[in-house]
Amino acid sequence: MHQWLEFAGWAAMAAALCGVVYAATAVWVANWFRAPAEKKSAAYPPVTLLKPLHLDEPLLRQNLESFCRQDYPVPMQIVFGVQDPLDPAIRIVEALKRDYPHLDIELVVDTRIYGTNRKVSNLINLVEHAKYDVLVQSDSDIAVEPDYLRTVTASLENSDGGAVTCLYTGTALPNIWSRLVAMGINYQFIPNVLVGTHARLATPCFGSTIALRKELLLRIGGMKAFSDLLADDYEIGRAVRESGSGMTVAPVVVAHTCAEVSAHEMLGHELRWARTIRLLNTRGYWGSIITHTFPLALLGAALSGFPPFAMALVAASLVARLAVKWRMDWVLGTSAGPAWLLPLRDLLSFAIFLGSLFGGNVRWRGTRFLVAPDGVLSHW
Repeated sequence: MHQWLEFAGWAAMAAALCGVVYAATAVWVANWFRAPAEKKSAAYPPVTLLKPLHLDEPLLRQNLESFCRQDYPVPMQIVFGVQDPLDPAIRIVEALKRDYPHLDIELVVDTRIYGTNRKVSNLINLVEHAKYDVLVQSDSDIAVEPDYLRTVTASLENSDGGAVTCLYTGTALPNIWSRLVAMGINYQFIPNVLVGTHARLATPCFGSTIALRKELLLRIGGMKAFSDLLADDYEIGRAVRESGSGMTVAPVVVAHTCAEVSAHEMLGHELRWARTIRLLNTRGYWGSIITHTFPLALLGAALSGFPPFAMALVAASLVARLAVKWRMDWVLGTSAGPAWLLPLRDLLSFAIFLGSLFGGNVRWRGTRFLVAPDGVLSHW
């Protein structure tokens, strides 16, 4: 038994050492990303912004209003949508219509459901009201800068008929659980995306922004093709690639509001994310274990009896992770949380990684679903 524990300890330390190298790679790769440097376009196209809403949520008014403040030189339509006539988000949209009477803002209240993914059902209803050929959809918890739409449409004009997405940072509410979620996004998820994209191992597509033309949307089956899928943004990106078109990451970073206010909400949300990624990309998910550098080094040290080499590796892993944090703060232009909280965040990430290896169900918007290996949702 002792030999097995010692072997496990050395295996964990070997993985941690790989993680230190990976962290150094993430710091280096981040050097090529600069945000946000606006791309220019000879002629900006008219755009329809699609905003599916569901209930009120923290900072919803501020997030939606940021889209109303776009510095965009040509016509822009904003279509907000809900599926419940009593949805409290309606009040916020009506207030925006009063405050921005010069904007083409439309509120769609449509109860039709097409599948288990209610957000996609909402989007299907919204697309019917889109006036323009260029569609830009984004989640309700996203906030943007005034030059956002210029940068996204310029990237779309240079995408050779493909689609455009963008990176996002975590914006924390004044509580520790929200801050921990924001730190997980900025210091775990986004570095992995940058490394995967740079190495051409991943072509991301995020709900923070998906911009494409109606012709491409119809070619990939329309929004109805994704009405029973959990990771609709991921699946849209995959469908775009399979159609022969490409996905482009626009040189702009948006802000995602981390609305969690309790440990239960944080763990439930992050387990859903993790299980979704595991089900959609099992081999890649298992490979991501090396990104949990500090917990692996700590585990290896404990199993091997805390020899000097193991303790040095623990220290090296902490330095590597702090280097990632400092680099991402510089790249993204914001800090998601203090350095002293990073070890706790890393330990929680590792616990969620282990927990996500078991079970095939997720909780989303208060409902529990089973998720098939192909990402199809069914009610629990």
